[in-house]
Amino acid sequence: MWPNAVAVALARFEWVFQQPGRYLNASEASSPGIEVEDARDDLEQAMLHLPAGAKRDLGRLITRLDEEFERRTLPEPHSVESAMFGWWWTRTRER
Repeated sequence: MWPNAVAVALARFEWVFQQPGRYLNASEASSPGIEVEDARDDLEQAMLHLPAGAKRDLGRLITRLDEEFERRTLPEPHSVESAMFGWWWTRTRER
């Protein structure tokens, strides 16, 4: 992890959740390495290295982000192979 990795990842979620509408727009954030799913990967990685108290605090934030991300995306029926990277890679946005 690099300095401010968690802050950058959280900022990506904040940015993508500012999109209007019920579902996230795929065209708004579709560059490899900077998608919100990549930010979620970074948060998952950070959780592996945090002390217990910080892990609980970040875990609460992640739970809220996950709920909103799930609410604003749709299941991707052809993403079985992506599931090994995290459930968030098995979701799709409106195109």
